[in-house]
Amino acid sequence: MGKGGEQGGDSGEPAAQIRFYTWEEIQKHNLRTDKWLVIERKVYNVTKWANRHPGGQRVISHCAGEDATDAFQAFHINPTLVQKFLKPLLIGELAPGEPSQDRDKNSQLVEDFRTLRKTAEDMNLFRASPLFFSLYLGHIIAMEVLAWLMVSYFGTGWITTLILACILTTSQAQAGWLQHDFGHLSVFKKSSWNHIVHKFVIGHLKGASANWWNHRHFQHHAKPNIFQKDPDVNMLHIFVLGDTQPVEYGKKKLKYLPYNHQHEYFFLSEILLPFPIPCSHTLLIPLWTLPEGLTPPSSQLAMEVILCMLQTLLLPANPTLVTSGNCHNFSWFCRFLESHWFVWVTQMNHIPMEIDSEKHRDWLSSQMAATCNIEQSFFNDWFTGHLNFQIEHHLFPTMPRHNFWKVKPLVKSLCAKYGVQYEEKPLGKAFVDIVG
Repeated sequence: MGKGGEQGGDSGEPAAQIRFYTWEEIQKHNLRTDKWLVIERKVYNVTKWANRHPGGQRVISHCAGEDATDAFQAFHINPTLVQKFLKPLLIGELAPGEPSQDRDKNSQLVEDFRTLRKTAEDMNLFRASPLFFSLYLGHIIAMEVLAWLMVSYFGTGWITTLILACILTTSQAQAGWLQHDFGHLSVFKKSSWNHIVHKFVIGHLKGASANWWNHRHFQHHAKPNIFQKDPDVNMLHIFVLGDTQPVEYGKKKLKYLPYNHQHEYFFLSEILLPFPIPCSHTLLIPLWTLPEGLTPPSSQLAMEVILCMLQTLLLPANPTLVTSGNCHNFSWFCRFLESHWFVWVTQMNHIPMEIDSEKHRDWLSSQMAATCNIEQSFFNDWFTGHLNFQIEHHLFPTMPRHNFWKVKPLVKSLCAKYGVQYEEKPLGKAFVDIVG
């Protein structure tokens, strides 16, 4: 068995004798300065590569010492291209007697899930519909045009202004779901095209950082609802979540806020937190990205800052807002309304589910424990940006959302076969469960 394992294909020389490793040895390499992972039984040393990983070093580090095959397939739309970057990092393979899955995972369940994914690929469910996304973008533009026409014909009275706020809030919310599609590389066949449009939509239309969003959001997808790995549940200075974290904090006597009243100040935070967002997204992009483990080129940072600044500075030039009095106050009011929409939709699928420490589950079981679905309807699909299919989205994050309903029966059948809970609920109950 290989013990050194540090040499790979960096020298460009012909590969020497293949080194074999056991899971016991691989699992030791999950440290900040020593990271190995396994993809399709091949062992890679990603210690130095992690800092250059386009998605940030944290998301790849979360899989250190594990079988990362399913995560690798889930996040990359062109695995063949990515394999070129992996080749120099190859240091060996799993020993012939070692199972393909680590930590006694159900190998048959894992293989059946991978077969399901292959079936979805054969059904062309990872191919986006240009018509769907064109119509979706069109209805966002139509709302903007409608708002402009309303100002032109009806002026800026109170009733008109309130209606305008509702229309523009809806437009912004739907643009938020659209940037989510591009961020997950689920629209175009080429990653670069998705990235370019994503930067424009989230930067100029939403006033946020594409690098920051990608970095945090893919961590969430890799390890949903797992403390220390999912940034969406690391809110220790504001809330304690799940069943175990409150107990741990109680034992350590750590208390930043009166957590016994968090069910009350949860609603207060929804009112207070949205207001700093427009300024902070623009001013704090460099402060957010670099400490988070991202090292984007300075040109990318500059472009993001410019896009976000344009989103704010061009507001007075917007015909919809210029005659509405204080256009920036009006914009912030729309953001305030949109933030409620965003919070309720994004939290309904995760907060009521299991929130705990790392349990090293297989990909299917890990995602199912942390996500649930909301019943399908035309309104629910539109209102949530198809995030009512959160289970399918988490299992196949690069799948275009208009195909979730097609893969859903296959997922439910697989879950039933292995006794994995597939939870689905009405929209109203999902909102009530957040408060619960």
